[in-house]
Amino acid sequence: MLDLQQIQELVKKKMDAFARQNSKGSIYEPIQYILNLGGKRLRPALSLMSCQLFNDNLEDAVHPALAVEVFHNFTLMHDDIMDNAPLRRGKPTVHAKWNSNTAILSGDAMMIQSYQLLAKTNPEHFAHIFQIFNKTALEVCEGQQMDMDFESRNDVTIDEYIEMIRLKTSVLLAGAMQIGAAIGGASLQDQEKIYRFGESTGLAFQLLDDYLDVFGDEAKVGKVKGGDIIADKKTFLQILALEIADDSSREVLKYWMGKKPKDPTEKVKAITAIFSKLNVEEALLEKVQTYHQQALFELKGLSVDPSRTESLIQLAEQMLERQH
Repeated sequence: MLDLQQIQELVKKKMDAFARQNSKGSIYEPIQYILNLGGKRLRPALSLMSCQLFNDNLEDAVHPALAVEVFHNFTLMHDDIMDNAPLRRGKPTVHAKWNSNTAILSGDAMMIQSYQLLAKTNPEHFAHIFQIFNKTALEVCEGQQMDMDFESRNDVTIDEYIEMIRLKTSVLLAGAMQIGAAIGGASLQDQEKIYRFGESTGLAFQLLDDYLDVFGDEAKVGKVKGGDIIADKKTFLQILALEIADDSSREVLKYWMGKKPKDPTEKVKAITAIFSKLNVEEALLEKVQTYHQQALFELKGLSVDPSRTESLIQLAEQMLERQH
């Protein structure tokens, strides 16, 4: 049984080898570029670790795990265009480094590559894995559409926001984990539990991302601080602040929302001050811990020896340490 570090090294080795295949041609250079930006490779690692809960032989799980990671990076490339984001993991985004048309086309090529990797799944598991992957991919698109729809609404609720991030972020973690567990031979009941673990972990992860965007260290996070505020993105912090603010604070929030000042740091400072005054960041961090505990509860219900879940618990906790 591989430990967490060995799993992460295996994923890095396989992803690096895949990235090197994209070294020639203008359509492939951006693919190699975004893959070489790194990141934690959480989704393929979680997929392989889910497989290992039930089976120590990871060979059949590698290509589907890579398929999920390549699909994830495809969505990042296109999301960055939609968000007009200048940075990804501290480096220029693909559309900023090249142009939007190149990023769209290279992203499309990445999506096709993800299905090419998925096609290498053992035929014994392919039909089931293909179904999970397609359902997950479509839900990610639904989540992105919800996110865009929110841009023109000022009445988004916390429940709606949670559903959006569940679709946009959590289901890909959950789907990756179910795919790994299925290949490992897990029962449908255990697949559902590992899916819910991934879902809750993904919700905690994305909510923490909202926190880090405003209160995190820009150098560590790799994004422009207050980027969501500058872009008027609906986040847990903004929605909750609007719900609980007194009239004065709500007016300040509404004054800045939609404004594009010459110096965006002025807007970030003003809205961050309101967030801190209302302590919405504390409510967010409490919600993160609630989802984390729900995730751990699902793990305890699996029909495997508890010792086999230790690496998975360790990785989930690492994901939540990004705030430090």
